[in-house]
Order: sequence, then C-alpha cells, then structure tokens
Amino acid sequence: MQKHNSMTWSRRRFIQTAAAAAAAAPVVLSGRPALAQSDALKGRTAMNIKIKNVDSNFEREPLVRPFGFKGGYMTEIWQTAALLESESGAREIGLCTQNALWSDANVFASHSASAAEAMMYLVTERGLQMAKGRSFRTPVDLMDGMVEELYAYGQKVTGNPDLRKTFVLNALVGVDNAAWLLYARENGISNFDGLIPAAYKPALSQHHNTVASIPLMAYAIPIPEIRQAVEQGYFFMKIKIGQPGTQDEMLEKDRQRLSAIHQAIGGMRTPYTKSGKLPYYFDANGRYEKKETLLRLLDHAKKIGAFDQIVIVEEPFPEAYETDVRDLGVRLVADESAHTDQDAAKRIEMGYGAIALKAIAKTLSMTMKIAQTAHEKGVPCFCADLTVNPILVDWNKNVAARLSPFPGLGLGLLETNGHQNYKNWEAMVGYHPCAAAPWTKTVKGVFNLDKDFYDRSGGIFLPSSHYRQMFERK
Repeated sequence: MQKHNSMTWSRRRFIQTAAAAAAAAPVVLSGRPALAQSDALKGRTAMNIKIKNVDSNFEREPLVRPFGFKGGYMTEIWQTAALLESESGAREIGLCTQNALWSDANVFASHSASAAEAMMYLVTERGLQMAKGRSFRTPVDLMDGMVEELYAYGQKVTGNPDLRKTFVLNALVGVDNAAWLLYARENGISNFDGLIPAAYKPALSQHHNTVASIPLMAYAIPIPEIRQAVEQGYFFMKIKIGQPGTQDEMLEKDRQRLSAIHQAIGGMRTPYTKSGKLPYYFDANGRYEKKETLLRLLDHAKKIGAFDQIVIVEEPFPEAYETDVRDLGVRLVADESAHTDQDAAKRIEMGYGAIALKAIAKTLSMTMKIAQTAHEKGVPCFCADLTVNPILVDWNKNVAARLSPFPGLGLGLLETNGHQNYKNWEAMVGYHPCAAAPWTKTVKGVFNLDKDFYDRSGGIFLPSSHYRQMFERK
C-alpha cells in the first residue's frame, strides 16, 4: 500500500494543513428539524448527540491497471477515514472511497490526479470541522445542515463555479457513515434495519436472499476476461462506453467494442432472465453529447443483434443536456446526474426508467431520500459501485438487499468491482471485520445473503483494527 510518509509532504503534514484551511473561513450552521426517526426507537426520542472531537486520515491504494472512464484514467484511489467522537466518549470511524474523476471530470482534467483528490479531501476535512461542536438527532439532519455550505466551499477550493454536487457528497461519505454509527451507538441500535428512518422504510423494506454481483468492464478490460467472467457465473456486467476522443471517434470505438463483446458472449446463457440471454448494462458516464449519437450506437446494436439484450444504459448524456428520453427504446438510468432526491425526480420526469443508488458515493443519508423518491414514482433502483473498499461494499450491499427486485430479473443488484481493480485487494479484504463470512463472497455471479448477514448487517457495526490503527499511529 502506498503511503504519504514516503513523499515530500507527509500525510500528517497534509492533514494538518487541510485542517487549518478548513477552519480558516467562518462557518454558519443552519438548524433543521429532525427527520422522522427510526422504528427501532419504539416511540423514544432520539438522543441529542453532540460532536466533541473529529479527526481524519487517508491511504492511497494503487490499481492493477489504469482505470478508464469519462474519457480519463486513474492509477490509484484514495481511501479516507473520518472519526467522530461524541460528548459521551463514543468514537466511530466512517470510511470513504474518493473518486474525483467520477464526481467531477472537469476538476480531474484541470489538475493533477493527486491535486484533484487533495481538493476533495479538503472538503471532507472542512465538513468535519463544521460538525465539531454541533448537535444532531439524526445524521440526515446533520448532512442537510452542511451540504449547501460545503458546496460553496468546494467551489472556492476547486476554482470551479460549476462544481458538481456529487463532489461534495462523495467527500462527505465517511463523515456521514461515522454519524450513522454514532447514532446507532447512542440510541442502542444494533442492525441496519434499525437505522432506517420511518419515512424511508417503504423503499428499503425487502430482505433478498440473493443479490446479483455486477463486475465492471472498463475500456482496458480484454475481451477474454469478459468471457471468463461469464464462465465463472457472472451474468450481469457493467460495460463502460463513451471512450476517449471526439464524438465520432468515441462512437466508432464503442461500436467496435460492442461488436467484440457481443461476438464473445452474446450466445452464452443465464437462468436469471426469461430469454436466457445475458442482459447488457452499458455506462457512458455522460460522454454522449446528443441523443442522435446514442441512437447511432443503438442502431448498430440492432444491426448486430445485440439490442434486445440491452437492459439499461446508464448516464449517457451530460448533466446539462436535458431532453425527453422516452423514445430511445431502452431503459435509461440516472447516476451522477441524480445528486439529490430533487434531481432524481427531475430525471424521472424526463423519462429515465431507473436510478443507480450510491450510498458509498452520495452518502447514506442522501441515498435514502433518493430511494424513497424513486419508490413513490414507481421507478426501480439498484446499487452501483465507486470501486470502493470491501467494508464499503457491505454498506452498499445493505441497501441493495432491501430494494425492490429489479424488473425482469427478480432480485437485487449490486455492482462491485474492487476485486478487479485494486492491486492490494486481498489485503484490503483482511481489513473487513467479517472477511471470512460467506456473504462477502461472490458465488456464480451472486451474493447469497443469509440470516447471519442480516443479523450482523454485513459487519458495518463492527470495528476494523486496520482503520482504528490509522488514528492510533498519527
């Protein structure tokens, strides 16, 4: 694992500088009424939790190969940790996998990769400084009082007045997770079901026995590896399109990629679809600038016999390109454009037929809101990855296991691709407090979730000695 201590700027010095920068400007905290509380409180009023101390740290995890999407490439991913301590002495650590390229490709393209990630880390640290000394009854309430002010701070840090809100939400994931763990500790809640406020229960009421494990096939994944994944039992794979270059160059590369993939796996079969054919899941990350360009790709899919296998196309257009998409003939999915529940509602009105939830990228607090909005509008959801670490996989899995079954498949969906991309994945698995549990493993393309998974909530309430040591050795 690559550490900052070997660099000119030590991790400690960077954190100290970040803390000073985060505390430099005045912070105004707006009070919000507490949201409807969890059923687990059984009529009790949630504890008023005051944050006494905060801390943060991070590690840089190298990747197996350059990871390409949104027309860019990453070679490492920052894993950050946020510590919150309440007045009662309870201390909890929340984790975050940062991804500046996914959160705001313009920020990533305008700076070195390390600088872009450092800017996001500054937003995390500022959020922690805002939280220090503040009281809250629910983490949703805590986040609601921070996001807008942190967004203004992020605009200043990045120098980008059009900063995407996902940049701030991604930065807050560790803070939000730590707040949920404190909330559970202070209120005697011991499982994930108990965390869910009553207002969001309708969207998160399932207990699936089986959740599909979705691997990611980025630009650089060789075709033989894609076929090998199907032979191993994977049946629903996320395939990156929208390759680098001009729109015409991108389209030609995507056509060739689709043809090669369909030739390799188009005839393979799965028991999870009515037709027996493999479902295709494409993700363009906003690279298609116009509907007409996407239609040309879909026409190519029809020409080679792949169109009927396309189940979803995720985030094909730039966020600012707002157009009705009901005439495309495929189910479009909103991901990073659905920053908030209001954004998700807007995309649904435009004809988007599903929402990709990212509790591990937009905070659990915001994800619950988005899930409930989609549920009320009859739009299905599933959980997408951000190439997160193994513990965050189970935070995401807790959400995926409780969503309504995805249409045409009849089970929950969870993308997880860390095992494909991290150089030190096996070591990272060892940081999980339930690393040996069978429900952490993909078996023939699915996670089998038993009573133990639900009893232990995927291990998210249990401490990880590795991440605890990150704070002990500072």
